[in-house]
Parts: sequence; structure tokens; C-alpha cells
Amino acid sequence: MSADDQAFLDVLSSVPNDIRRYSNDVADYVDKHIEKAAGVLREALSSAQWIPESARPSPPPAPKPLLKSTMMPGTSMYMQVHSWVMRHKIWTTVIVFAVGGVTYHIIKRNRKHKKRRARRAGNGARLEVVVVAGSPSEPLTRSISLDLERRGFIVYVVCNTIEEEMQVQNESRSDIRPLMINIVDPSSAHASIDRFLIHLQTPHAAFQGARPHHLALRSLIIIPSLTYPSSPIATLSPSTLSDLLNTRLLNPILTIQTFLPLLTTPAASHSHSTPAKPSVLLLTPSIIPSLSPAFHSTESTIISGLTSFARVLSAELSPLDIPVTHLQLGNFDLSSFTPKNQLQTLHSQRAETLQWPEGARQAYGRNFTTLTSGRGVGSTFGRGSSLRELNDAVFDSMTSNKSGIVRVGQGARIYGFVGGWVPRGLVGWMMGVRSTGSMRTSGAGIVRSEEGSSRSISPGSSGLSDSEYIDLHGYSKSEDDS
Repeated sequence: MSADDQAFLDVLSSVPNDIRRYSNDVADYVDKHIEKAAGVLREALSSAQWIPESARPSPPPAPKPLLKSTMMPGTSMYMQVHSWVMRHKIWTTVIVFAVGGVTYHIIKRNRKHKKRRARRAGNGARLEVVVVAGSPSEPLTRSISLDLERRGFIVYVVCNTIEEEMQVQNESRSDIRPLMINIVDPSSAHASIDRFLIHLQTPHAAFQGARPHHLALRSLIIIPSLTYPSSPIATLSPSTLSDLLNTRLLNPILTIQTFLPLLTTPAASHSHSTPAKPSVLLLTPSIIPSLSPAFHSTESTIISGLTSFARVLSAELSPLDIPVTHLQLGNFDLSSFTPKNQLQTLHSQRAETLQWPEGARQAYGRNFTTLTSGRGVGSTFGRGSSLRELNDAVFDSMTSNKSGIVRVGQGARIYGFVGGWVPRGLVGWMMGVRSTGSMRTSGAGIVRSEEGSSRSISPGSSGLSDSEYIDLHGYSKSEDDS
């Protein structure tokens, strides 16, 4: 077979394929126009009024918008992402939570390994001074003082007595020094503050021949006592209330008032290595004040007063660019400073209960023992957070230059939420507080007998018998049955 014959056969073999392709194109063209005409006819008939509604065809469905044809070149990626998110909402939620968790973990790890050191002079001398106003025997005062000294601060602990000064000197740290201030005597306190200001403004040399430098007050840290007695309001004596209000509430307020002239006066205005305006930190417990449980009236009252005072102080010092930070503390592990004897604590609570009057012991004894023992508030705290978390929070609050409330420690946030949103009756029930029902008393009161008559009991009378009781609701048992 010649080459011409082969070419002729190839042309003949391609004819069916061409015919099929052309016929398909013609069919598609005809179908397209027929479908379009049918749609136009259907739309016209659906809107025709002369056709009965039952026989009138429904209008053709609206064509779906084509995203690819309507997307602008500059927003194509955004539209694709938006379309994918709308189609895969569950996967989008999972991805958002995963990315958020990883981000939070990375930020927390970076904050944990953040370098927290005080500023120093070029020759290594310490420049920043921190004043800690708290009892030297308190575990938090000792922990914060030692930590700030290790970070490069010069720490002055406010002392009111010679015994407290000896406790500070027994720490055997050259940069933890006592600062004697008699808060009760205003003239003596102002004289001590003036001498301390002169000390800050005097040039200091790290060693002989070194360049002199000036000290600057970095922060004032107020640490009231964190231990409060637990007792019913009925058994609190006036002397105990007066002593607690003076030592736990009035003493921190007077301390801040005494240091206010020093806070508003830059100790070294010509020094550019440290900020001129110091900060104020107030540390208070938060778990008991948030819950306000029974038998903790003194702690709840005093901490509420300090909280209100911190808000007012922040409002007054905010125009002066002096930040006031209120650290609300949770539970911390203080075993390294004050090992506790749980058995001895339980025995002391029972001994205190036996000293109450008979009526108070019958009314509050069972709930008090439950609330202050293994089933009560103390059992819900656990071991507590590490003191390193508190020390890091104190340093960050000192250097943040921002006012506000910082919750730190185990239970500080969760108990704040529980105290603010959970019903108080449920909180008391979870702590073990139960209704005492009908009470017996040997004190003065009105006793209703079984016949419904009432008689008065004087304080010197012998009391009630086993069959007599005081009905808290004001009616006798027979009246309740009727």
C-alpha cells in the first residue's frame, strides 16, 4: 500500500469521530437554547394571571452565584478561606482551640523563664530600694524579702519594735535592713521618713574610688497579717475586735499614709537609670473574703475595708502616675517557713469551743467544728501553689507600671467566681454548714411550753428542761401540726 492510500484511510477513519463531536456540539447548543426557552416560558406562565393558580407552574429556581466568577483578584484568598470556614465549622472550632492553647502555653512558658532582675549601676552596685511593710515573722514577708534581695534589690523591712528589728538582723543578709518607724506617733514617723529620704538622696559608692550613685525607691509593698481568728460574732469580745482593727486594718492604712510624702517626692530626680515614681503593692487574702463563710467575720470585714481603701488610693495616685496594684492571694505552700501541726490546731479549736458560753456552744459548736476541721474551708484549699509564683507576680507588678487587681495563687480565681455567682446557701452547704433545728439554751430568752403559753427566763435562772425548747419560727409544735 502506497503512502497516498494510507493517508486516505486515516482521513476516512477520523470521519466518524468528527461527526460524533460535531453532533454533540449541535445537541448541546440546541439543548441550551431549548432549556433557556423553556425557562422563559415557565417564568412567563408562572406569572400569567389568566392561568388558574392550581395549574400555574412554579417559577424556575434562582441560579446559584458562582464564587469563582464573582471573586475579585485581590480578595480571592480571603473568599476561599471564608468559604472553607463556612463549610467546615467543626474543624474550624477545633483549630481555633488548638492554636489558642498552644499560644497560651508558649506565653506562659516565656513568662516563667523571663529574666527578672533589678537594675544595677555600671560597676554592679545596687540602685533600687524596696520597702516591705509587714511583720518580719510572717512567712510571706520573709519569702518576698529574700526573693527581692536575690534579684538585686536593697530591701528595707518596716519595724515597730526592737524585737522585729532583731528578727530582720537575724536574716544575716547585708541588703535586707530594718527600717524603724513608729507608725503610732506621727511626729516620730515623719522624722524617720525624712531621714530615710535623706539617705536615698545622699550619693553612695560601692567601693572606695567608685563613681557615686543615688538610690531610688522602687516600690512600697504592704503585707498585712494573713492569719485571722475564727469565731462566731456572738463570742467576739470588744477588746479582740479593737485589737484586730488596729493591727490588721488601721496599721496598713497609717503605713501608706506615712509613706505618701516619700512616694510623691522623687528620691533621685537626676538619675535616669531608674523610674522616679515608685509603685504601691497591697497583698491580701482572697478566698475567705470571696466566700464570706460563717465564723470568719473579722477577716471578711477587714479585707473588704482594705479593698475599698486600695480603690480609693488608686484613684488618688493615678493622676500622679503612681500605680497601685492589689494582689489578691490564694493558697500557698508555706511549709518551708511555718510547718503546721494539724492535730494541735484541731485540739486548740475544740478547747476554744469549750470556753464559749453554754448557749453559744449549743448554737454554733457543731457548725464551727465542721467548718474549721477537715470538712470545712481549710480542706478545700489543698497544698497550695509554690511561693515562686507569688514572687514572680510581685516582681511583675512592680515593673508593669499599671494599676489594677492581680489574682495569684491556688483558688484565687475559682473561689472569686464561686463567691460572686454561686448562691450563698449552696456554698454554705458545700462547706458542711447544717441547720441546727430546735435549739436549747440556758441564757435569757422566751420559752414556749407545750400548751403554747410563754414565760420569761432571766439570766440567773436554772435554764430549760429537756422537754422545753425555743422555736425559731415563733410558734409551738402544736400550732405547726394544726
